[in-house]
Amino acid sequence: MYPSMSVFSLWFGRPAALPRAHAGALAVVTASLTALLLSSPAQAGYTSIVVDVQTGMVLEADNPDARNYPASLTKMMTLYLTFEALDSKRLSLDQELPVSQHAANQAPSKLGLRPGDSIRVEDAILAVVTKSANDIAVVLAEALGGSESAFAVEMTKKAHELGMAHTNFHNASGLPDDLQISTPRDMATLGQALIEDWPQYYRYFSRTSFTYNGEVIANHNHLMSHYPGMDGIKTGFINKSGFNLVASAVRNNHRLVAAVFGGPSHQARDAHMAALLDAAFQRLADGKGAVMAAAHAAPPSSEVADATPPETAKADDDGAVGDQDDQPEPPKALHHNKPPQAAAHNGFWSVQLGLFPSQDAGRHALDQASRHLPTGVGRPTIALHAARTHGRKAFRGLLVGFNSEQGAQLACGKIKKIHACSVVKGG
Repeated sequence: MYPSMSVFSLWFGRPAALPRAHAGALAVVTASLTALLLSSPAQAGYTSIVVDVQTGMVLEADNPDARNYPASLTKMMTLYLTFEALDSKRLSLDQELPVSQHAANQAPSKLGLRPGDSIRVEDAILAVVTKSANDIAVVLAEALGGSESAFAVEMTKKAHELGMAHTNFHNASGLPDDLQISTPRDMATLGQALIEDWPQYYRYFSRTSFTYNGEVIANHNHLMSHYPGMDGIKTGFINKSGFNLVASAVRNNHRLVAAVFGGPSHQARDAHMAALLDAAFQRLADGKGAVMAAAHAAPPSSEVADATPPETAKADDDGAVGDQDDQPEPPKALHHNKPPQAAAHNGFWSVQLGLFPSQDAGRHALDQASRHLPTGVGRPTIALHAARTHGRKAFRGLLVGFNSEQGAQLACGKIKKIHACSVVKGG
């Protein structure tokens, strides 16, 4: 039913946070420039990535750095910051949060509370996880940021801290906004962060339903109920994005996190996700985890999303507005989407600096090393990949994307003046 996917076997984790572009760069899009851009990121069809969380290895990928609208996958970041606030005691699970007029005015999907109502933080979390309630996402945003727009700035800042270099958030829900963009790789990074950073709260993503005011609300992630080992994470759909999904599943003590963007229907997207996970689990069972290099395996430069205007999307053909996760009828604009062909394989080289006990330590060493790079060796980017040593979490630091082995060797020779290093194929 689906064409074969490009198979990557690259060390993957959270790349180092990159410098923010000048604030507001995305907003400066002139009419003449807009006319030159592609009509919609969703035109690319399926894009995807599957990551082995334990090793950081990318097992399957198809154009994983293609930009698209995240839709309700956005709420993963809203919840990440909510969990962070719970951990720091800024919020408590039993705390009541007020519903503003702005929150109540959000388009469906929504819980439907009225201005002046309130909702417990734990119920808010479950409403966002299961019903993908846009009004409640705004309630959380206003409680934490004062306003949704201020909270969106914090969302983008956290995204870049986590290494989501091609993501920009402009609202807390994922409702249509041309400035709100992400990629499968970035959303898989966020999924991994939710699992690793907040294991005490990740359990909420496993809820198949919750009851509010006597109403049983089912989770929009229908695949979770019948795919063996799946325990979350989040669905998303707007007309301009197609049907998106970030999912996590565990088999034989291996946890995978996968992201699919641009499905033509929720049924096709779920089937595609299941096929990707099956193929990745089979690769692990077969022991086919050797490192291979591939085109598009890592972002081509250190530019972040808010340094480059997103493609301007056309108006929805059916006039629909709002984020309506997993409605059975696909948007007309996506009827002719086809999954892209498998990417070609091109070799590249990296310089590895070793393991570091913290992201800050690794980032500092990589920043210093990057200042000693000779010219003419490509445009390598810095990356920090989650790893373990002696049972403890660590971070593997690399400079990724040299254009030849000779260039990587030349760079390592320079870097050795300040730090031990080695040359590895791939990244």
